[in-house]
Amino acid sequence: MSDFNFFSVAAIFSDHMVLQRNKYVAVFGSADDGALVRAQLFDANGAEICENSTIAENGRWILRLEPQEAQTGCKLVITCTEPDTADCTGITKTFSDVAFGEVWLAGGQSNMEFELQNCTEGPSELQDVAAGKNVRFYYTNKIGWKDEHFYEAERNTCWQTWDSTSKGSWSAVGYFFAKKLAADLDCVVGVIGCNWGGTSASAWMRKEYLEEDRDLNSYLTEYEEATRGKSIEQQCKEFDDYEIENNKWQEKFAKLWEKQPGVTWDEAEKVLGKNPWPGPKSCKNPYRPCGLYDCMISRIVPYTLEGVLWYQGESDDHKPGSYYKLFRAMVDNWRSDWGDNLLPFVCVQLPVHRYEADPDFKHWCLVREAQAKAATTINNVWITSAFDLGQYSDIHPRAKKVLAERMENLARAKVYKLIPSVDACAPELESYLPVFDKTNGGSIILSFANAPLGFEVRSDEVRFEEYKKMEERQGNTVSDDFTGFEVCSSDGVWYPAEFAIGGTDGKQNTIVVCSKKVRRPVAARYGWYNYGPVTIYGKNGLPLCPFRTNANEAAGEKTDHAKIQQIMTV
Repeated sequence: MSDFNFFSVAAIFSDHMVLQRNKYVAVFGSADDGALVRAQLFDANGAEICENSTIAENGRWILRLEPQEAQTGCKLVITCTEPDTADCTGITKTFSDVAFGEVWLAGGQSNMEFELQNCTEGPSELQDVAAGKNVRFYYTNKIGWKDEHFYEAERNTCWQTWDSTSKGSWSAVGYFFAKKLAADLDCVVGVIGCNWGGTSASAWMRKEYLEEDRDLNSYLTEYEEATRGKSIEQQCKEFDDYEIENNKWQEKFAKLWEKQPGVTWDEAEKVLGKNPWPGPKSCKNPYRPCGLYDCMISRIVPYTLEGVLWYQGESDDHKPGSYYKLFRAMVDNWRSDWGDNLLPFVCVQLPVHRYEADPDFKHWCLVREAQAKAATTINNVWITSAFDLGQYSDIHPRAKKVLAERMENLARAKVYKLIPSVDACAPELESYLPVFDKTNGGSIILSFANAPLGFEVRSDEVRFEEYKKMEERQGNTVSDDFTGFEVCSSDGVWYPAEFAIGGTDGKQNTIVVCSKKVRRPVAARYGWYNYGPVTIYGKNGLPLCPFRTNANEAAGEKTDHAKIQQIMTV
């Protein structure tokens, strides 16, 4: 085998790995064409329980192992030899402490990336030596450009256990999801971290999925126009210079924060100058279209998964009208690559958020609406209501456990079929009916799914005061009859609405809305603000998902970016 020595297993395969139970498991890597690759799986007692082999083609090899029950202490041995040779020796790679359990990919931007050590619940969790004993984590190599350092760093990636000194950097949402799922299913749960703060969904897709639609293609054309005529060397230098400048700025900001804790971003930029994030459009900029698909997703496909956890949308708020198509295309892309047309996606609907100094652009309303539409029109896509979990003037809510456990409940209901859907799904608009009475005027009867026992009204005075404060800064006055519900007539002017839970027919899943200022209401909406009070909850404790009944009308929608983006990454 003197000339036959190119062989590797994909970096995601390492000691302590978690393989998906009860499914055929893909094992893959690279090798010289014609190489014979054989995989043998041994149980905790050393007995061989499965084996398979394949021939490498086009520099790649992939084989599948038979489904296995949940177990730990396994060993995977992969051997590469030249076919039709008397020399049976070859290159062998052995992986120990392999577990079969549940595998989920934790994808998205900074709120999925947000580290366990930085979240509200993290410090106490990390002090518990046994807290995450049944959770394992693999972080996909987080470098946005394939240079020599990329491949060297990728070779050093590995699956981590709770004994790892790096566990504090695990995704907090991914960890708390996995911890609860491991306890509920009584098996090891593995999380693949594949996320990056401040990223558009367009960064996580193959080029052809953006090219197929005119609106989505704008992500490509904007990038191509900005880089036209620039060599790769020039683009890389521009980005390297930006990173030096940005690192200096961040160091200065850290010192300023020490002197002035709580300093606002506007105040910081007055002192330090404008922050250069996100840098120049460049082949080396991780935010470029398709960049993180190439550098992260493609490096782990098709590692066998049970499903995807997805928390993203903040960085596509400048094109909210296209987000449904963008997300749907990404789902199609991933499902195609993984060869699973029903790969589950458990997603987060964006919470309330608005920076104190900004107008209410209402673009997050549109992203939430797109996420709700995805859940009702794409098989095996579900949204977790996080409407009430936003943090005032901070795009990164620091408490992550409640959200993660809501996601886990949704997975148990929808993916594992272990609990009723009504226990895990937030109330959401199902239908509406405008009615008119000559004596009393008009109203709209709203009917909701996932609310068979009705609703409860909770006070949210803190957010209400914050909302009024932000509106006052914009020269607006919040009406005394504000309820979160609004109605409009055919003129499209919205007014605060009164509401009554339960209709005249006694159904608990209905809410009737009306306004003395709108004689014939034709449309209604609830929670139609980027940030504001959240007061209506289902009896299962989950907040009513924001909605509008005239979702097809786009007149007057703003698509401006907020002044501050996802620049304070974790």
